[in-house]
Amino acid sequence: MKTERSYPRCTVTPKAEAAIRRGHPWVYDAEVLSMEGTPENGKLVDIVGKKGQYLGTGFLSERSRIRVRLISRNANDRFDEAFWERKLRWAWEYRKTVMAPGDLDCCRVIFGEADAFPGLTVDKFHDLLSVQVLSVGMEGIKGMLLPALVRILREDGQVIRGVYERNDAALREKEGLPQYKAWFPLPCEETPDSPVTEITENGVRYLVDVENGQKTGFFLDQKYNRQAVARLARGKTVLDCFTHTGSFALNAAMGGAKHVTAVDVSESAVEMARANAARNGLDSVVECVAANVFDLLPELEKQPAKYDFIILDPPAFTKSRKTVANAITGYKEINYRAMRLLPRGGYLATCSCSHFATEEKFVAMLHDAARDAGVQLRQIEARQQSCDHPILWGVEETSYLKFYLFQVV
Repeated sequence: MKTERSYPRCTVTPKAEAAIRRGHPWVYDAEVLSMEGTPENGKLVDIVGKKGQYLGTGFLSERSRIRVRLISRNANDRFDEAFWERKLRWAWEYRKTVMAPGDLDCCRVIFGEADAFPGLTVDKFHDLLSVQVLSVGMEGIKGMLLPALVRILREDGQVIRGVYERNDAALREKEGLPQYKAWFPLPCEETPDSPVTEITENGVRYLVDVENGQKTGFFLDQKYNRQAVARLARGKTVLDCFTHTGSFALNAAMGGAKHVTAVDVSESAVEMARANAARNGLDSVVECVAANVFDLLPELEKQPAKYDFIILDPPAFTKSRKTVANAITGYKEINYRAMRLLPRGGYLATCSCSHFATEEKFVAMLHDAARDAGVQLRQIEARQQSCDHPILWGVEETSYLKFYLFQVV
């Protein structure tokens, strides 16, 4: 079907057409057969198959291997401000539907392709929005999108003090965009005086620095996995590895853990975890230690068993397909050591946040680690990222977090 709109036309290969029909929103550079009209970098193009049939409309990125990112498959759409406002409202209404009201204090409001805003992330940390723009198309319309989103949230009773851009990601360079961090200027409003705010997640309070914190300021995708850990923690002696801000450790302590040791190789992360423990009155339960987990776990094996619940929440060990094998080796090492440390009847929480370490590979690694450790695992739960980071079927890149709870039997 031909569209009446006057966008340039991008003809794609049968392979790309098949992927689009399955729901994937990307066209790679090698899948472009021809361009008609006068395409402009960061502007919209219509995508058509070899026979001229309309497949969708998306933003062109002349510098990126991902040449076009789809935003619509409807030939009747008009991509004006009303179109984008509808999409922003849909994204916020989705969060209001799938999350409890109290969980909206800190949540992901826009999750890129899963919300059909390719390359855009917006996290809400109480009264601040932290934004990351990773595509040239979203960069071109952010001046319209972000004030509209603030207005929608305020109309719904949310207090928004400011919007901070965390555009310090290296991926922007692949789009020909500069890296920087700065306040986004809202019309007729003064720049906020501080990039620090306080959030409450699962009853735990944290200070979040949207200027200097990891990624956009704080990892929100484990919200409900932390709740699951808290439910198992009562009366347990817990070891939380790769603790970062102490979030799993603090949830375990709030859940009634007898004692929690929170470990991270970063001294600054340990100081942050220690401060968060004190902020919540949990510093008598949570002990924060700076150590390399890969060195610590073998050392603990030489000591009498003292932990009956171990949490493994490592950073992504791989960010490309080329290093997956090394990543799996790293995952196996820490899981093998944790399984050997736990007594019979002990509990293990383990996860991977790398999209490239697929579910299949991660599960196979856990089987191998259990076999080598001489233990059997009883699965309690298999979980994923929280629902404000929705998984869009047909777009495997939106599914990245694997999280398992086991008992060693």
